Amino acid sequence: MSNENKNTVPTNFIRNIIEKNLKANLYAKKKWSGQPGPSYIHKDAPIDTAKIRTRFPPEPNGYLHFGHAKSIILNFTLAQDFNGRCHLRFDDTNPEKENNEYVKSIVDSVHWLGYKFEDENENNLYYASNYFDYMYEAAKVLINAGLAYVDKQTAEEIRNNRGTLIKPGQDSPFRDQSVEENLKLFEEMKSGKYQDGEMVLRAKINMASPNINLRDPAIYRIRHVSHHNTGDKWCIYPMYTFAHPIEDALEKITHSICTLEFEDQRPFYEWVLKKLAEFNFLEKPLPKQHEFSRLNLSHVVLSKRKLIQLVEENHVNGWDDPRMPTLVGAKRRGYHPKGFRLFMDRIGVSKSDSVIDYQTFEDSMREVLNEECNRKIAVLNPIKLIIENFDENHTEICTVPNHPQKPEEGTREVKLTKELWIEGEDFEINPPPKYFRLFPGNKVRLRYGFVIECTDYKLDDDGNVSTVFCKYFPETKSGTAGSDAVKVKGNIHWLSTKFSKPITIRNYDRLFLSENPNEFDNFLDDINQSSIETNSAYCEESISDVQTGEQFQFERHGYYIVDPDSYAYEIIFNRTATLRDTWQK
Repeated sequence: MSNENKNTVPTNFIRNIIEKNLKANLYAKKKWSGQPGPSYIHKDAPIDTAKIRTRFPPEPNGYLHFGHAKSIILNFTLAQDFNGRCHLRFDDTNPEKENNEYVKSIVDSVHWLGYKFEDENENNLYYASNYFDYMYEAAKVLINAGLAYVDKQTAEEIRNNRGTLIKPGQDSPFRDQSVEENLKLFEEMKSGKYQDGEMVLRAKINMASPNINLRDPAIYRIRHVSHHNTGDKWCIYPMYTFAHPIEDALEKITHSICTLEFEDQRPFYEWVLKKLAEFNFLEKPLPKQHEFSRLNLSHVVLSKRKLIQLVEENHVNGWDDPRMPTLVGAKRRGYHPKGFRLFMDRIGVSKSDSVIDYQTFEDSMREVLNEECNRKIAVLNPIKLIIENFDENHTEICTVPNHPQKPEEGTREVKLTKELWIEGEDFEINPPPKYFRLFPGNKVRLRYGFVIECTDYKLDDDGNVSTVFCKYFPETKSGTAGSDAVKVKGNIHWLSTKFSKPITIRNYDRLFLSENPNEFDNFLDDINQSSIETNSAYCEESISDVQTGEQFQFERHGYYIVDPDSYAYEIIFNRTATLRDTWQK
């Protein structure tokens, strides 16, 4: 398992490729008219001379996950760094599984990660479906050139005749029918004459190719279903592998960056571009595809099929469940966009598959959250502490910094009274060695307040400590001249029982127990049944007016964010991460 040293400089081989391409002026003549399609269609359009052009092309058939974040950050950052542009393009060629809910969620996630779109125009989005007319014409170009044919075989026959890795495929009996017949059948497919699956349009390449993807792949199929963007205009839809290179070329993409599973598809990508360019349907220079290793993270599944199963079978509470490795889940959990960018910087970009330890991811989040989050005091496992020599009518104001490393964030007031809440683990009847917190006869400092000495304690009916009694030393208040009058080794947190607010805490942990849940016959068997725990706690009264999404470090405990389920009478905090990794324990 890879656990990158945060002090090392990770590699990014794609950045090296771009630098080499720019040095060679490879795309110096690749002008962009601002609109898709061959330039002769847009003769009067202004020219934009972005040095490079990348794209992030999600299918709008689900919510984005951590793996998509790697691609988003890579493509948008490269475009920014090289004075280029990155297109957010929806590869919506499969209308049965796509809808506008997913489109909106994808846009929101890209925004949340910190990226805007072309010229700050956030409505400037790209859709494969906007190019369906071009793709239809591209298919006819191939038919006219004798490079595509309509196949009437059933899907099972096509699959059986495709061959294997060691056996070549067999030619379709329709492979050599005339151009005229193919054009006629393709037009009839478009007009709705045939049923789903009755025939497909295939590229004519080589049924004996060692690369199975070049054995006459399907490029159009019939689907009588409404499309979220084009409505009922089409009943034939291009295959993703055919549409993708055309989209890239129409948008003048220079570097088409995708994950390694598309490496075997690159020859077909290049075949489509080369043939359409030969017939002057596309302009040179053509896009180049570059593959990088996808994100593999321990204790996580990033298979869209498995994520759908988790949601649909109610193993989690929806796509935005904070345990889900979706970006909507990450936002609700409190993971920070800067943390994602720092993490991606640390792991680099390569062609080598490796599994990154989840701790590396969370360490990146902790580093960012430590900088970003103001502090609050919370007591998560409360027991009562009574200061016996403190006037019950007196309230002592203690001044507390909002962020110890950022004086500019200012201070706030926390009120100290006779009765306090302290953490249960801050008191022991029989303390272990080197225990410097509270026990009978020992002195500690109430953080930001006074030194106290434990004088007694009380047990409840179950034998658990319910109340601790102590006395305080009035001259020892923090920040005063006498604060060092009594020397102590321990420091504990506290909240006034009178001036604190009850809250609900949801402690989230890793959803899976094993480093690789994908190795299980049924990955659901590896679900961590303790991945969420809900507890009641107390927080300082200053949180009374917090808003959904506000985030704090609860001192000593970790990072927490206000959940959307909160109400004025019940504020719910989700734990984003502990202050340090506790998983191994």
